Amino acid sequence: MSHAPARITAVDTHDVRFPTSRELDGSDAMNPDPDYSMAYVVLRTDAADGPEGHGFAFTIGRGNDVQVAAIDALRDHVLGRAVEDLCADPGSLLRDLTGDSQLRWLGPEKGVTHMAAGAVVNAVWDLAARRAGKPLWQLLADAEPEWLAGQIDYRYLTDALTPEEALALLRRGRQGAGERRARLLERGFPAYTTSPGWLGYDDDKLRRLAARAVADGFRQIKLKVGADLADDIRRCRVARAAVGPEIRLAVDANQRWDVGEAIRWTRALAGAGLYWIEEPTSPDDILGHAAIRRAVHPVKVATGEHAHNRVMFKQLLQAGALDIVQIDAARVAGVNENLAILLLAAKFGVPVCPHAGGAGLCELVQHLSMFDYLALSGSTEDRVIEYVDHLHEHFVTPVVIRDGHYTAPTAPGFSAALRPESLARYAFPGGAHWAAGPDTPEGRAQ
Repeated sequence: MSHAPARITAVDTHDVRFPTSRELDGSDAMNPDPDYSMAYVVLRTDAADGPEGHGFAFTIGRGNDVQVAAIDALRDHVLGRAVEDLCADPGSLLRDLTGDSQLRWLGPEKGVTHMAAGAVVNAVWDLAARRAGKPLWQLLADAEPEWLAGQIDYRYLTDALTPEEALALLRRGRQGAGERRARLLERGFPAYTTSPGWLGYDDDKLRRLAARAVADGFRQIKLKVGADLADDIRRCRVARAAVGPEIRLAVDANQRWDVGEAIRWTRALAGAGLYWIEEPTSPDDILGHAAIRRAVHPVKVATGEHAHNRVMFKQLLQAGALDIVQIDAARVAGVNENLAILLLAAKFGVPVCPHAGGAGLCELVQHLSMFDYLALSGSTEDRVIEYVDHLHEHFVTPVVIRDGHYTAPTAPGFSAALRPESLARYAFPGGAHWAAGPDTPEGRAQ
């Protein structure tokens, strides 16, 4: 007797918001009061006791409902699909989502609809890894290069990366992967922390958290800058005195400046021994980043967390506009597009240091960096994953940091699943936290 294949029977979406603005966690020059939020999606199937797939897009508060609506608009592309077919070829779903002849007009391949596609595609990868009984980094690292190369959308990329080049990079990247896996499981992947450097923190808190970061094993910290130059100079000096001369100090302007201003401001801060300046100007200004990079050397330029898609990364690399590629697990269209960006970075020989923090971004992007180390770049030199120390308690499999390193996850999946009690409490606007109101004891409880 044959059984019908398991299919996707529900695409559940949730508006989830955390009140991080209360303590100014996440504050920077462009985003002074973020409430870290998730447009959260769960793919359910009709398989008895079968796993679900979890994914999300990250926002910072108002407008998260718009992001949820964009995911809802993709539901008909997912419902009824055979689970086995989806997990065998997530790229087929991505092509349908980004190729929708009407929704595509809202992008194409950028903004709210593209992030919605990423949330759904990441949920498929979570489902695939759970069905395989592997953490996503291992599923990717174990995959045949030919299959991985086939998951890439090469449209608009072939002047920089051809399918043949991608396959060659993946085949070469597997050499020595077994030894690297043993080192990864023993030591983990290097991290840096932004937790000391939020713009709303006073000098005493900056000094205390920076010193603690070094004691905890981090070899790089990052400060938010861009509101006031004199204040930034002082804060960089405070941080440098707290961490000593050997710790790398990065700063992040969060797109605050015009090109000339970025050059002047970065040069003024360089005396503190800056390692990189992050997002010094508009994330769309490729030539502006190139001009800044030439002018502020040897300070490195890092960008990418707000780059819309693989095509922008291609151009940033072609133009020599950055020293550090910063992927984001929830900004572009999910794992498939991030694989393309990792391949582009490997082709151009530029290290990848992902953007993380937020809500759940650390949980996701660790898998991509670990795959990159095991089966593509083969190196952790000058490669670190951002780490921020809040909101991890809301995830079923939160990140684990040990001696300034991400510990390799062992649980199957993409580490995206929220705890049911956190989902119930912080769902907006009806969750227990928000329904209680901000001025009640329940509302003030964190």
